[in-house]
Amino acid sequence: MASKFLIDTDVLIDYLKGRDEAVHFLESQQVSMLISAITVGELYAGVRDGKERLLLDNFIEYFQVVPLNRALAVKGGLFRRDFKKSHGVGLADAMIAATAESENATLVTLNQKHFPMISDIVIPYRKN
Repeated sequence: MASKFLIDTDVLIDYLKGRDEAVHFLESQQVSMLISAITVGELYAGVRDGKERLLLDNFIEYFQVVPLNRALAVKGGLFRRDFKKSHGVGLADAMIAATAESENATLVTLNQKHFPMISDIVIPYRKN
């Protein structure tokens, strides 16, 4: 059983939208839950000012945010280099993968195909 989960942006967006599967999954966990600084940026890129932003500010507080550093940037860049052509991996997903690996955390995502470089993945539910 994993001791840490790194939660990908797609699961957090579903939670914020009130999707039952995401709410149940996140609220039932008994492990440390982390998010990448990249995920924080992705969430704020889509937030509206006012009440929605305040809710997001408070929501982020429930997670340990893993900051970017040189080692993560190097690893993420190499993941993108190695998997961009074969799997279409973007830089943000490559950085999230590098974060999961560096933290020895299980990646929780709905998009396994975006993370061919990670073997420790949980898909908490299927997107319809």
